[in-house]
Amino acid sequence: MTVSEKDARYVWHPYTQMKTAALPLPIVRGEGALLIAEDGKTYIDAVSSWWVNLHGHGHPYIAERIAKQALTLEQVIFAGFTHAPAVGLAEQLIQILPSNQAKVFYSDNGSTAVEVAIKMAIQFFHNQGVNRKIIVAFENGYHGDTFGAMSASSDLSFNNAFQDYLFAVKYIPPPLPGQEAQSLQVLQTILEQNNVCAFIFEPLVMGAGGMLMYTPEALDTLIQLAQSQGIICIADEVMTGFGRTGKLFASHYLQQQPDIFCLSKGLTGGFLPMGVTTSTQAIFDAFWSDDKRKTFFHGHSYTANPLGCAAALASLDLLQHEDCQADIQRITQSHQHFKTHILSHRNVQNVRQTGTILAIEFKTSEETSYFNNLRDRLYNFFIEKGVLLRPLGNMIYILPPYCITDKELEWVYNIIEEALEII
Repeated sequence: MTVSEKDARYVWHPYTQMKTAALPLPIVRGEGALLIAEDGKTYIDAVSSWWVNLHGHGHPYIAERIAKQALTLEQVIFAGFTHAPAVGLAEQLIQILPSNQAKVFYSDNGSTAVEVAIKMAIQFFHNQGVNRKIIVAFENGYHGDTFGAMSASSDLSFNNAFQDYLFAVKYIPPPLPGQEAQSLQVLQTILEQNNVCAFIFEPLVMGAGGMLMYTPEALDTLIQLAQSQGIICIADEVMTGFGRTGKLFASHYLQQQPDIFCLSKGLTGGFLPMGVTTSTQAIFDAFWSDDKRKTFFHGHSYTANPLGCAAALASLDLLQHEDCQADIQRITQSHQHFKTHILSHRNVQNVRQTGTILAIEFKTSEETSYFNNLRDRLYNFFIEKGVLLRPLGNMIYILPPYCITDKELEWVYNIIEEALEII
């Protein structure tokens, strides 16, 4: 029995209808932007393995740092204890995040980073005896799969089974080009109720909702309005963090800075799961008390895992090196050229791009949704051609590791053009 056949017998995969899905591809090795399958075929990982891989698979520098740490300290409880990798990583993150950030809280993935942020915001007001409990979020937003994160996400069809169990959230239209005024007006109306504690958003690029993009100026206006009424603004930079938008963080494009940041995905360079939630000093101070009931009661068994911290520190070293920054700009410019080239194609509905993220909507006669049947045809076509792309309905996106070569990028572009001609 092959690995794929054994997998089908024993394993349950994420976001996969197991009855209709083809056998999963057995990958035995990764190198740079390439994944090597059991049969020797290579695939260009054009989506960074669900957006996590920054520097390429099997990067020796990160692997060596993890191995060195594993021989020293692999894990220790983080309640009442600490260690140098966790402190060093927190220090570095505070230095590169917007200047209002002061404290780092560790968790283990993007969903829990968001969960932590929501709980911080709610308890911030609770600890002060203030009755603010409403969360505001964008329509078509996505923040994760735990219950708090699902609640903050828009009414996405894959959350239908859980709607009766989610807490109430007020949604506003995202400030996409042409609807900035509407977004602001809806937010103003909601804020008149005076019971909003937090406004959560994916800055500039809304990932799973369709790689929707909007301007920093539009978000600045919303943040300024929210913060003028004492509302905590939460930037979910799980996907946009660590260079994806061209700057280290999407929020570096903003004039108004969020109060809380959620980070994960690229944090460890794609090596190990880890989440981070950072906050301002003012938020931390609302929990600083002689009253133990004001403690932030949240934690994970692997909070601040030393191996994950070592991987993240190594990844930050690489990310801030001039070679990586040059690669980010190279990919950005390459995407811009391809966007211009393909924009007028008869089968292209829309093309949008921010930094290293390029999204292309295929024209379709079906409703443009996550379940559009074009998705499976496109996915299978790209896999046959040796390219890993995971369409969101009729929309495909390229979000590659920064080490991808010009030749590999050109191959991805060519395959997309071929798909536009025959699909």
